[in-house]
Amino acid sequence: MAKIAQYPADGEAHGAPPGTVPARMRAFRSGWPVDDGIAVFNDAYLAVTEELGRRIDRGKFPDRGSAATLRVLLAERYLAAVDTVTAGGRAPACWRPLFQLRRHRGVRPLQFALAGINAHIGHDLGLAVVDTCRTLDCRPTDLEGDFDRVGEILTMLEERIREDLMHGPELLEITDPLAHLLGSWSLERARDGAWSAARLLWGLRGLPALAAEFTERLDAGAGLVGRCLLTPLR
Repeated sequence: MAKIAQYPADGEAHGAPPGTVPARMRAFRSGWPVDDGIAVFNDAYLAVTEELGRRIDRGKFPDRGSAATLRVLLAERYLAAVDTVTAGGRAPACWRPLFQLRRHRGVRPLQFALAGINAHIGHDLGLAVVDTCRTLDCRPTDLEGDFDRVGEILTMLEERIREDLMHGPELLEITDPLAHLLGSWSLERARDGAWSAARLLWGLRGLPALAAEFTERLDAGAGLVGRCLLTPLR
């Protein structure tokens, strides 16, 4: 089906060698204030990628190598966005609202976390599937089982994130608008859209101009949703 993956699972929560995905995320976190919007998402995503690594190591995925490759190539899109902004560049449209509003006091931590998940699933995931297919010389259908299991973990962690971040007396006055705003976004629909985008982009691989146009619009659409999720509530 596929060539041997080029990336290790590196699922250790601690002690991962320098340069691995979790190590780079922990390095980012150490340089940001805890209330920074990017830091909030980074912590949530660190939990996701560590959980994925543990499950890959335990053989919970149909193909350990392809799952590890998808995990790393997906994470690299977020890491590249951070590196670009850190170097003074312009983030992709899907990530731009989160970087622009990362210190806005009227945006709640839960909004930051879900806006990051939206960018990563609504734009990055579909492209990472295609990246993985090119790396391993396989097709999106070969990765469907891994994709579904990644989605199950994301759903579980999204629920945990909502429970952890939506609490406390400071939220009592904004609970209704916050619930309305966040209830308008669905991880399940975003996952479905990412799978459709991956299959479409794979079908357009021989038409680079059309593929580039579709990717640009996918990026812009995810950015628009992210900006709505980050609407200040005070």
